[in-house]
Amino acid sequence: MIVRLMGEAQYRVDDGLSGELNELDGQAVTAVESNDEQQLRGVLEQMAGLVRDRGERLDDADLASSDLMIPPTDLSLDEARELFSGEGLIPDIPT
Repeated sequence: MIVRLMGEAQYRVDDGLSGELNELDGQAVTAVESNDEQQLRGVLEQMAGLVRDRGERLDDADLASSDLMIPPTDLSLDEARELFSGEGLIPDIPT
């Protein structure tokens, strides 16, 4: 699966990572709902860290479409609410 870290790069990661990303996405939703920007940013950093640590960064010239996108770690609560889709910040993560 291809994951885009918004504002950074794309990574190819094993499909098995989707469960961990789904769990963290749920924590991000909880942080948004409780107006906890610090918690939101921490969760987004964990998500990005998983992708960086377990993924293979794609060349910037690679134009493969992303299966999912993870917002930047400095995302504000207001920006998160704009991205929020009812399914989470990163909707339709394949499981």
